[in-house]
Amino acid sequence: MSNDFATVPEQEPDIAAIQAAAARIRPFVRRTPVVSDESLDEQFGGRLFFKCENLQRGGAFKLRGASNAICSLTEALAARGVATHSSGNHGAALALAARQRGIPAVVVMPENSSAVKLAAVRSHGAEVILCPPGRIAREAALAALIARRELHVIHPYDDYRVIAGQGTACLELIEEHPEMDIVLAPVGGGGLLSGTAIAARGLLRRVRVIGVEPEQADDAWRSFKSGERVLLDAPDTVADGLRSSLGARNFPIIRRCVDDIVRVSEDGILRATRLVLERLKLLVEPSAAVVVAALLEERLDIRGRNVGVILSGGNVDLETARWLRSSP
Repeated sequence: MSNDFATVPEQEPDIAAIQAAAARIRPFVRRTPVVSDESLDEQFGGRLFFKCENLQRGGAFKLRGASNAICSLTEALAARGVATHSSGNHGAALALAARQRGIPAVVVMPENSSAVKLAAVRSHGAEVILCPPGRIAREAALAALIARRELHVIHPYDDYRVIAGQGTACLELIEEHPEMDIVLAPVGGGGLLSGTAIAARGLLRRVRVIGVEPEQADDAWRSFKSGERVLLDAPDTVADGLRSSLGARNFPIIRRCVDDIVRVSEDGILRATRLVLERLKLLVEPSAAVVVAALLEERLDIRGRNVGVILSGGNVDLETARWLRSSP
């Protein structure tokens, strides 16, 4: 797998790279809406602008990075087919992007993946290989796969092509609302947060970029505070899309370009997921709701500020969504 990564661009993306990615992927992704709600503005004391990536094709922002990576492949690399590991959203996005280019995709997924996310990956024509839960098991299963088959790896977040693609969500947000003072984004492996930070810094002179993650999967917070990348194997959180640890390429960008990372509780995540459904009439997954949980739990002061909130995805397994069946 390490040899395969020699084909990944080793120059960090800048705002020009994100703008180029936006043009490259425009035929394949949806320009998602930005919505507001006066009652939430009043409740939290700032003007909130929600970027609805839950309404993206495939149900999450991940199609942006996957499409940019797939579109950037040479014909020789594309002919090999692509592989990745994923808890679900990146796998589905890569499968969809690969199908659009007419190449095969293989996705390594943990055995405890959401049934909805497993079905989505398979529905787009990808081959799924199941492995035990946890970062170590996923990476080992992917390495074993690449040793058997010469597929090209497109990592879910530790890839500059993916980072540039993810940054296009923030690019669109700021194009519509250039008055932003703060931008909030979830952080798991760091693809979305690092791309968001590059885009925000490249477009706005004075903006604060803040990442949000679960207390029970707080490697990014620990890494940010200590200055050393912390790796967790299999954290237990309802926000299944945020169980990954920061990537090696993502961490330096986040240290340099992000102002802070805050943590939120499991209860806060569930209450926020339900609040978004009740107030905005949007179904988002818990991994997306962490940014709203940061507001509910008063983890930052947004009074009088214009705040961009990236709702990263909406792939919810309704059979197991306990926050739909109980009061917050």
